[in-house]
Amino acid sequence: MSTVREQRPSPTTSPPPRRPRTLAQRENSAGLAFVSPTVLVVLVVVVLPIAWTVLLAFQRARLVDIQTMSFLSGWTFGNFAQVFTSPGFWSSLWTTLVYSAGSTAGSILLGLVAALALRRPFRGRALLRGSMLLPYVAPVVAVTFVWEIALSPQFGIVNHLGTSLLGWDKPVAFLSTRSQEISFLGLDMQVPLALLTVIAFETWRYFPFAFLFLLARLQAVPAVVEEAATVDGATITQRFRHIVLPQLMPVIALLAVLRFIMTFNKFDDVYLLTGGGSGTDVAAVRVYDFLTARYDVGAAAAQALVLAVVLAVMLGVYFTFFARKVQEEEA
Repeated sequence: MSTVREQRPSPTTSPPPRRPRTLAQRENSAGLAFVSPTVLVVLVVVVLPIAWTVLLAFQRARLVDIQTMSFLSGWTFGNFAQVFTSPGFWSSLWTTLVYSAGSTAGSILLGLVAALALRRPFRGRALLRGSMLLPYVAPVVAVTFVWEIALSPQFGIVNHLGTSLLGWDKPVAFLSTRSQEISFLGLDMQVPLALLTVIAFETWRYFPFAFLFLLARLQAVPAVVEEAATVDGATITQRFRHIVLPQLMPVIALLAVLRFIMTFNKFDDVYLLTGGGSGTDVAAVRVYDFLTARYDVGAAAAQALVLAVVLAVMLGVYFTFFARKVQEEEA
């Protein structure tokens, strides 16, 4: 006699409970959540335009064909050949170096003088400190217009003062004169007047940037050290050379790098003042001319890439030979 066994349903096995995340995992997730928007913005605003520029530099791209062309075909090195063999390329590169070096040195030197002059308290110092920032915060279109009016040979106040008080023979066209002969200590020499004028404008406009950095560092220099040096009989120049200047050298080195990078890529100041004429044809203006006058997007991208490589090489030389020395002096 067979017996029928009743089959009972097997109980369902519940999944094992999830282990709670550790504190480090939660912190990593929160960090990724906070960093993701920044990474996305950098990717869209910085990385993609740079990659697109590199692609355009190796293609024959005209402005009228930019919407229909394929970015993965038609590779060529002709854009770089056109850039290197175009008239005025090497002179514009030299002009850019002179303009960048002169503007960087001038803005740092003027900012240092202003910071030293305003480091001690006196009546009205806060007002003067605030006024120092006006050239930097004012719109570039407004300040270039003021400079053009002031330097005008027809009705500019600079030429009026020069002809009436300084004995100039005739008004000087500062922004349209490539070379001007001047006499200094009995020697006649030719100076690039328009380029020097643009450098002077750049120095005046951006010295507040250096002024802020240097003044903040000067405020951190202990006054006791200078007072002790004064008691020991050190002169004001000795105190500046052996106490103040070594404290400022790391900041000056950082300012030199930042200002050189900014000025090397500068476009709007030169273009608004001279349009790149009269010996002020810096490389950034040439990139703009390739794009707008010739409608050659590929050549403009190639020249921009060449400028980026030149700037990267110069910065590499700086960090290799000078940055380590500055760090040793700071230590």
